[in-house]
Amino acid sequence: MNLDAQNPRLAVLIDADNAQAAIIEGLLSEVAKFGIASVKRIYGDWTTPNLGQWKTTLLNHSIQPIQQFRYTTGKNATDSAMIIDAMDLLYSGALDGFCIVSSDSDFTRLASRIRESGKRVYGFGEKKTPSAFVAACDRFIYTELFLEQPQDKETTKIPGNKLRQDTKLVNLIRTAIDTASNEDGWAHLGPVGSNIVKNAPEFDPRNYGYGKLSDLIKAIELFEIEKQQTHLILRNKTKK
Repeated sequence: MNLDAQNPRLAVLIDADNAQAAIIEGLLSEVAKFGIASVKRIYGDWTTPNLGQWKTTLLNHSIQPIQQFRYTTGKNATDSAMIIDAMDLLYSGALDGFCIVSSDSDFTRLASRIRESGKRVYGFGEKKTPSAFVAACDRFIYTELFLEQPQDKETTKIPGNKLRQDTKLVNLIRTAIDTASNEDGWAHLGPVGSNIVKNAPEFDPRNYGYGKLSDLIKAIELFEIEKQQTHLILRNKTKK
């Protein structure tokens, strides 16, 4: 067994100016789903008081702080340092992917460049993140998900009638099923999920209040779902 293939080595690069310390537990748990965080670095001017929230968090999670002074007001030196480090790590050839934690559009070209080199890019940022940066990533996870309390999950669940009115969501799922389906219109859930993310890197059933893609699709009630051995298969109800 190729252990490297089973456990991709990832670099987690955090823009301290554009992320909250409160997300760190959820962030690292999410990163663990994609691979091993071999490199964990956070960038900012640690002489300023506004980054004090991060200091205890860094110690508890072995995240290396990278000092970057603000040489000129209004210029984001942190972004430049983070981009330079990312390119150095990319050229080292020791990593399989990168996790860029920021809501800043300045990292759009970096994400594109890393993907051009055949590496995976996972973006993490707030819902205000510009769409260009979101689209440049293989996956993009909104960090608001990491701030939700367990009791919030039911209250954020969007009911089926409202999901059916979300034309973009419904068409996204329909197209993914058509792409992954056989001649009878049936498609396995896994490939459907993969196709959805290819077309919408920011897609996540948790954004709608559902823990799993299958639960979200069931709630929409526009698709047939059956269990085939250990797998779920589905198709558009319009298919005969």
